[in-house]
Parts: sequence; C-alpha cells; structure tokens
Amino acid sequence: MTTIEDPPRPVSLDPSGLRRVLVALCLTEITSWGILYYAFPVLSVAISRDTGWSSAVIVAAFSVSQLAAAAVGIPVGRILDRHGPRWVMTTGSVLAVPALVVIATAHTLPLFFAGWVFAGIAMGAVLYPPAFAALTRWYGDNYVKALMILTLAAGLASTVFAPLSVALADRFDWRTTYLILAVILAVITIPGHIWGLRGGWPNPDRLPHAQPGDYHRTSRSIPFLALLVALAAAAFAASAGVFNLVPLLIERGFSPSLAALTLGLGGAGQVIGRIFYLPLAAKTSVRVRTVSVIVVAALSTAWLGLASSAAALIGIAVGAGLVRGIFTLIQATAITDRWGGEHYGRLNGLMSAPIVIVMALAPWAGAVLSTWTGTYAHAYLVLGAIALVGAVISAATIPALRTITTIPITS
Repeated sequence: MTTIEDPPRPVSLDPSGLRRVLVALCLTEITSWGILYYAFPVLSVAISRDTGWSSAVIVAAFSVSQLAAAAVGIPVGRILDRHGPRWVMTTGSVLAVPALVVIATAHTLPLFFAGWVFAGIAMGAVLYPPAFAALTRWYGDNYVKALMILTLAAGLASTVFAPLSVALADRFDWRTTYLILAVILAVITIPGHIWGLRGGWPNPDRLPHAQPGDYHRTSRSIPFLALLVALAAAAFAASAGVFNLVPLLIERGFSPSLAALTLGLGGAGQVIGRIFYLPLAAKTSVRVRTVSVIVVAALSTAWLGLASSAAALIGIAVGAGLVRGIFTLIQATAITDRWGGEHYGRLNGLMSAPIVIVMALAPWAGAVLSTWTGTYAHAYLVLGAIALVGAVISAATIPALRTITTIPITS
C-alpha cells in the first residue's frame, strides 16, 4: 500500500498524453461552461415570457444551482485527490444531461428548481475546480502554462454558446434549445472525459515544509482562512461589477446597444488578460501578485463609479476585464502556490465554496446596493471598497516557513 512517505511515482503521462488531457479539457470546459452556465442568461427572458414565472424567480433557480455546485465541491475534491478526475468529471457530464432535460420539460417551479439543483451538482464536478486539479497534478512544474491555456480556451464558451443559444431559440423555443444543448453536451463531454482523462494518477508534489496530515492543519490555519475571505471579497466585487455594468452604463447615458458592446469588450479583455499571468508569475512573489491584482481590481471597480465620459468608461471596463482574467489564474494557483499539490482537490474545493456562493449572490447584491446607495455609480464605489478590504487581507495569506516565492516556469 502506498503511503505518504513512499517516493512519489513519476508523472504517468508522456507528452502526447499530456496534450490529450489538455485538448480534452479545453473542449469539455468550453462546452460545459457554455451550456450549463452561459446559455441561461441568453434564454432566461424567453423562459420568463413562456412560463409566466418572474425573472427574479428564474434567476433564483439558477442561483440555487451555484449553491449546489459549492456544496459538492469539497467531497468532489476529496475524490479527486485520491482517484483523479476521469470518473468524477464523466459522472458530472452524465448527470448534466438528465438535469437539462428536466429543466427543459419542467412545467412547474418545483421541478424547474429541482432540475437546476442537479445541474449545479453536475457543475461542481465538471467546471473549473476539477479541471484545475487535473492539470495541476498531471503537469507538475508546467501546471501554470496548462492552466493559462485552459482558461483561455474556456473563455470562448460564451463566445460560442451565447450566439448558438440565441440562434436555436429563434428557430425553435427555449425548451427545444435546452434539449439540443443537452445532446451536444453529452456527445462532447462524456466521451471527452472518458477518453481524454485516462492515465495513471501520480502522487502530488509536496512543498519542503509540508507534513503528512497537513490538510486539517492547513484548512484551519489563519493564512487559509484569510485566503477564503480575500478571494471571496474580490470575486464578489468582480462578479457584481460584471452583472451590473450594463445598468451602470445606461445610467451614465449609454444606449443599451453600446452598453452591451462595452460588456462584451470587457469579456474579451478578460480572456486576453490571462496571457499576462505567466510573465507576472515569473517576476513576482505570491504575496505581491495576489495583493497587487486585487488592489487593481478594486481601483478599477471604484473608477467605474467615478468616471463619466464614454471613452473613459469603455477603457476602464476593458481594463477591469484584463484584471479579472489575471484574477482567475490567481485563484487557480492559490493553493499550489502556498501549500503544494498534495491536498489540492480538497483544499481547492473548500476554498471555492464561498467564492461560488458570493458569485451566485453578487448580481442580486449589486442591484440591492444600487437601491441602497441611490445610484449604480455609488454601488461601484462600495464594491471597490469591498475588494480593497480583500486586498489588505490577502497580505496575510502566505503560510509560515514558505520556501517557494515564485512559480516555476519551464518550457
């Protein structure tokens, strides 16, 4: 029986196997994000119009799915650490198909909510956290480059599936659209996970100061708790900022079409921003890049609440998108940067849970803030302040006895 003291097994995949894993995950993440997440905002208006259910109730069902995804993240992470991602992600893909069928055929709210609960469980098994765990373990020192490629590809999910969902809904209806999307998801992601993620699951790398059983010690440590709070605060501000950007811009005098275009440009900036993470990681310590990225995110959010000219608002929105793109990789590498990969699945699942929860609540909370403060501009100032608090707390997220201050970058 293998123990933690045994010498680690070598990486079980050759270069062609690693490429297969990365290509498979790029395809399955684009598809999973596009269908399970990004199709909903496109179809929600049609759902409300067809069913008579209010938009608030429909969005609440989707928010419940995010809470379900957060709840399953920790047990999924435990399975990932022990057995790898192949059957976890395959099971998530299989579960997602009947979940979408239930959503598409639901004629009562309880059934509609039930469908989204199961879809959320599926999301917890197929979206970023398990994919990040797979690449972090298999790629070893090259994990940062692999994560960057994956997030660049997955950033195309809305680009591909939002227009496709619109086109299908125009030709058919939202119910048929979800059924077609369920077929697409099954055809791409189930075989993609079975075929693409095969291979032995290597032992993780441990940082020199890590000790056996560190999971429980780490999960209760001040640096880990500070990391939860800091990343959740930053994610909350970023998510609320994205979902309320169009109302803010319309409040500033933008036409709806120009506001939507600006939102899209910010999304493009988010994809491009991920390219800058590699040079940033090579030249900065973990503390410096974590604090600086969250500080810039806070300032750009607040600046959106202060700027008034159209050119400035568009430029800031694109810049904020760039920072969000870098922040995605700050989050993806947060555990490995500080504690190595030994308990990545469980620790990342535990870290991701509050982030997913606050992101689920952020769209509603942003609207509430605008009502409470009187304008969306004032709400963005509050959001910037929240992110700034997260930046301050993030300075305390580095564990003692840390020996690695920069991410190893190899070709």
